[in-house]
Amino acid sequence: MSTNAPNPEIAHSIVAAGIRTNYHDSGGDKSPVLLIHGSGPGVSAWANWRLVMPALAEQARVIAPDMAGFGYTERPEGFSYTMDAWVRQAVGLLDALGIAKTDLVGNSFGGALALALAIRHPERVRRLVLMGSVGVPFAITPGLDAVWGYTPSVQNMRAIMDYFAFDKDLMSDDLARMRYEASVRPGFQESFAAMFPAPRQRWVDAMCSREADIRALPHETLVVHGREDQVIPLANSTTLADWLPRAQLHVYGRCGHWTQIEHAARFARLVGDFLAEAQADEPLSLN
Repeated sequence: MSTNAPNPEIAHSIVAAGIRTNYHDSGGDKSPVLLIHGSGPGVSAWANWRLVMPALAEQARVIAPDMAGFGYTERPEGFSYTMDAWVRQAVGLLDALGIAKTDLVGNSFGGALALALAIRHPERVRRLVLMGSVGVPFAITPGLDAVWGYTPSVQNMRAIMDYFAFDKDLMSDDLARMRYEASVRPGFQESFAAMFPAPRQRWVDAMCSREADIRALPHETLVVHGREDQVIPLANSTTLADWLPRAQLHVYGRCGHWTQIEHAARFARLVGDFLAEAQADEPLSLN
């Protein structure tokens, strides 16, 4: 009897802005929320959001894509990994699924992408959640430099994973090996290395949105951060909470960069309650 189980990271497939995109879709015909993952080596939407998708899907249609260059989405030859290209893919996914307007949750790199999408297409976004977000100016941290500079080995994966969580007991050797194996699947490391070559401060800067554009966003926004985050500084989220006119800030103590993993149930409740307020006030419609 075969022991090969289906890979939970691979779900649905659709062409979004010309890119064959792997995405998860659960929760039926409820109001949609788009979850955008971070930029760690070997990351996928499932790896990033697996602990919170079931809870969020009880009240929303949860859509979680692998962005171009990550996970099991197509890696077109010669593709330029830029914020404009990722925004086009995300909007293309909404178009392909017939979604006129969505709530948007972005983690780290995904937070920068969520901000950029809301600035370029404010009519497509209802509420924003930004978790440990990039998108405002900051000096690259040793943690982020190590993550983006990852070269494949189990030892290197274990070393960078120690930056992610406050609770080091979460960072087992088995998890490090699993994430290492994900990072060396065909095409994964090649695209990852192409995104963030040294010097890496320029990629932090390239993901920034203009202060005036952020201040002009009209959306209700929940800003979330782990107090002990060693990858993205807490000051990013205090800046966002200051610049965004309709923002609220929630900081988790004893928490690193993996809020959605270290405090999965609490994070899902917080986000669920925040989005439920919007669902009561402004029901979403499809194209």
